Amino acid sequence: MKKTLLFVIFLLSHIFYAQYSDCVTAMPVCSNANITLTPSGTGNVLEGTGCMNGKEHNSIWFTFSTLSAGTLTFVITPVGTVDYDWALYGPNQNCSQIQTAPPLRCSYDAPPPYPTGLNMTSLDTSEGAGTDNLGNTSDGMVKYIDVLPGEVYYLLVDNFSPTVSQFSLTFGGTAGLLTPFDDPVLQPFPFIVPGPNHDGNIDICGNPVNFDFSTLSAGIINGNPNFIVRYYTSAANALDNINPITTPVAVNTTATYHYSISYSDPVSPASFLNQCKQFGTIKFIDRSFKLTPASLTSCSNNNSGTAMYDLTTATIGATPNLTLKYYPSLPALNAGVNEITNPYQYVAAAGSAFVKATNQYGCTDITEIKLNFHPLVTTIDATLRSCYLEANPTTATFNLTTALVTNDTGITKSYYPSMADAVAGTNAIPDPQNYVSPNGVAYVKVTNSNQCYRVAKVTLIVLPPVYSTILEDKIICMEDTTTLDAGPGFTGYKWSTGETSQTISNVTVGTYWVELTTGTCVTRQGVKVYASEQPVISDVDITSTSITVNAIGGTPPYKYSIDGINWQDANIFQNVARGDHMIYVKDSYDCEPITITVVVPHLVNVITPNGDGVNDVIDYSGLASKQNLILSIYDRYGVKVGQADKTNGYKWDGTTLGKKIPTGTYWYSVTWNENDKKNTPIKFSGWVLVKNRE
Repeated sequence: MKKTLLFVIFLLSHIFYAQYSDCVTAMPVCSNANITLTPSGTGNVLEGTGCMNGKEHNSIWFTFSTLSAGTLTFVITPVGTVDYDWALYGPNQNCSQIQTAPPLRCSYDAPPPYPTGLNMTSLDTSEGAGTDNLGNTSDGMVKYIDVLPGEVYYLLVDNFSPTVSQFSLTFGGTAGLLTPFDDPVLQPFPFIVPGPNHDGNIDICGNPVNFDFSTLSAGIINGNPNFIVRYYTSAANALDNINPITTPVAVNTTATYHYSISYSDPVSPASFLNQCKQFGTIKFIDRSFKLTPASLTSCSNNNSGTAMYDLTTATIGATPNLTLKYYPSLPALNAGVNEITNPYQYVAAAGSAFVKATNQYGCTDITEIKLNFHPLVTTIDATLRSCYLEANPTTATFNLTTALVTNDTGITKSYYPSMADAVAGTNAIPDPQNYVSPNGVAYVKVTNSNQCYRVAKVTLIVLPPVYSTILEDKIICMEDTTTLDAGPGFTGYKWSTGETSQTISNVTVGTYWVELTTGTCVTRQGVKVYASEQPVISDVDITSTSITVNAIGGTPPYKYSIDGINWQDANIFQNVARGDHMIYVKDSYDCEPITITVVVPHLVNVITPNGDGVNDVIDYSGLASKQNLILSIYDRYGVKVGQADKTNGYKWDGTTLGKKIPTGTYWYSVTWNENDKKNTPIKFSGWVLVKNRE
């Protein structure tokens, strides 16, 4: 710290009024630096000597001590056209001695605005009106003094003019003034002006605030031993060391506070060094700021009871130099816990959040951000019913836009297949007017002008086809007709025949449908009228006295007739005469019977293949028109011994492989297929006695 700067700044701002005890309150001068003062008044005692041309007018006392042996000069330079006089006392005189002793040097009546003082060229020891010893006109300057180390002097400076005016005092010569400041032994380190910029300006947070000046002392002294800092509310108090500030006091930004740095000689309490002071000023700068309470309004989407807020957008009056921290409650803020780490996406219920701002000077302020909800979107869960689709009866087409999901106005709606999609706004249903779905739900996102939304649920019900429980396929005889009945309970009927009654009559074999209306839905139900399946005569066995008819297909039980009039349940006709017969068969539907013509051939039971032309062969050439006609002969062991077919004219002569078979009884069968649509197989069997001459 520059002692010149401290001293001059202090003195420039201080106007001295009357000295309280005159010499005993003399200001110690502990530096060769320029001193600027404006004295006013005469002090407690009206002092003066003949050397000063009368009594004092506006005066001030100084005291100083010399640093080394040598010469000492000084110059008092008035500001303006005033007459400054002075008297120098010493060395080593006290104030009592000064009251009666003549001054060592003095000067008065120097032509204003000339400077006055000691210089190295003057020979006079005093200067007054008129001429000096050499006959020169008075210029206010007198001869320098020779000094020894540690001598103490007093200097009285008086403005003779009635006009209060400033002067400056500058010391010179080779001796210099005794000072504890800037002495590398007494002050090894520079003093530090307080404040972050070392300019005496101290940042405070508020106006006024309580401030403890003692917290500045260590920084100012900067480790120098035996120095003391005192603080004052005025320059006069600092100069006179009265009413120092010793406890924390309320300070404000409108006042200037002063401090003095003084030395305390640990060896010699009466040392002149203990009178030396350096002065400084302290100004307080209020760095506090004020935030503005704010509010934010956001959407409690889907009526969740919470909303997302960007706390950084609240208009709290924050400036770029502030560091902001956000908290969910005031207790949390005061405790410094639960800080909101992502204020850009803060999810909370309606209420408040709190922000603490800190500027670069460490000042803080707290304000509240009220969290509000936009008006909630109101929705109504709805249900839609739609008729099934024929292509997929488990689904239906729904017009989601017809669902009444809200009574609010100024809203927009979008449609989604799931709640998650609705909330996220993904996978929107592209054509909500034609939404194909099975039983289930869809979701409608209802958004208002504030871009708040709520999701409504729409239950989707597929109205299934409603079929007649009594309309069934029918089987009738091909030549018959029937009645189809769709049954009661439907609001409308429309048959494929064009009829619109519950029943239709005279229905022949074929495929039909009826559209059955239930409410708004129409179910098409198909029905078939089948022709009953006719039985088929699978084969016929003929013996000499009976015909056995075997039937398949159709619907048993069968009825059999050989004349088309009389019917029997048995499939065997007994005592049938030889010749052609018509066989009739019908099933349980009693439709037109199927018929077949069979032949009971002439039976040959004995042949005598002896070449006499009588009963020499078994001859079935009369049945040659039948398909696949074959005569097979077997011995009693079932070994085939002969066959008559197309190759031998359907005749057998009792031989096998050209040899006559032994006389005996043999079994034979005649098989063929009738020349009808079914190629009904016929089998005629019997026995024959073959008599061969050995």
